[in-house]
Amino acid sequence: LLMNPVPCFQMEPQNPVFPRQVPAHDDELVLCFLLLILTRDLLVTLALGQVLSLLICGIGLTSKYLADDFHANTPVFQGFLNYILLFLVYTTTLAVRQGEENLLAILKRQWWKYMILGLIDIEANYLVIKAYQYTTLTSVQLLDCFVIPVVLLLSWFFLLVRYKAAHFIGVGVCLLGTGCMVGADVLVGQQQGSGEQKLLGDLLVLAGATLYGISNVCEEFIVKNWSRVEFLGMMGLFGSFFSGIQLAIMEHKELLRLAWDWQIGLLYIGFSACMFGLYSFMPVVMKRTSATSVNLSLLTADLYSLFCGLFLFHYKFSVLYLLSFFIIVLGLILYSSSSTYMAQDPRVYKQFRNTGAQPATALPHLGPLEPSVTYTSLDQELVEEPPVRVV
Repeated sequence: LLMNPVPCFQMEPQNPVFPRQVPAHDDELVLCFLLLILTRDLLVTLALGQVLSLLICGIGLTSKYLADDFHANTPVFQGFLNYILLFLVYTTTLAVRQGEENLLAILKRQWWKYMILGLIDIEANYLVIKAYQYTTLTSVQLLDCFVIPVVLLLSWFFLLVRYKAAHFIGVGVCLLGTGCMVGADVLVGQQQGSGEQKLLGDLLVLAGATLYGISNVCEEFIVKNWSRVEFLGMMGLFGSFFSGIQLAIMEHKELLRLAWDWQIGLLYIGFSACMFGLYSFMPVVMKRTSATSVNLSLLTADLYSLFCGLFLFHYKFSVLYLLSFFIIVLGLILYSSSSTYMAQDPRVYKQFRNTGAQPATALPHLGPLEPSVTYTSLDQELVEEPPVRVV
């Protein structure tokens, strides 16, 4: 197609003096539209997002087997295993580095920030998993989407990301696909969960989604301005410490009660591998796209879990599931087809970067500040200055 491009427009033969371009056949217009929208970077972005969804599917399946077949309700212990792996791989990597990227140097600069972020991440995982004991799976699927508006608002105010109409349309289409998926659950009667104390469960989901949004926006800022290894190393350090304390207080009796065998051990290993892969791979995708795009991609994770459940747990099938999948993918394409832009003033940017060499009183002499924008896209980031490092 690229060697022999399809003619998207042809000359109108009725007016040879002033020829006017008119659209070609409808099928050719659709093909031209797809060639313009589905670029290589967009396809790579969609594929990376679906890898994250498959990892979440693995997390959900192993958790379901542990809870249903072995009655192992241990959300804190499962998270603790992941943080231990992060500590062993990434925190030790920071410990052997030299200079400003060393573990001690990072802790001296901003240990308290990473401590707060670690607590937020731990409790976000715990609240959402805990909500399954009080409300239905359908409610969790629906209310968990609250993370998307949280990420949008936080990115707007703190990361200064500005969106276009195509982005809001894409988000709306993705949420429509999620609503279609929830409707299919209702029609086939697949509302797993006790449903007792439903209000408490719904509030837990909303609280967990809010904490997830805060964690994702902070992660995007860190991986784009500092490094992926620094973020994961700090999560491994503080996550393992605080989740270990929470585990000793809340779940030590549950762990002693379990009838340990090779099957339970294998399920915990599978869960830890999927969770470790998710945490390790998500910053790579987030650096390429954004926290909002990643969370939109993760909406398809429930559908992958459903497709696996058709064979493993004999779930009922509905055509609405396929429809919801294609609607979510369409929303992702609409969102990713247009680039966001970042609002910033270059003089404030330079002054903030050079605070060590210039007194802060020099700001009033800059004159009135006019806002400017810096456009970013998937192909290339147009950045004239190196990224700001906040200490």
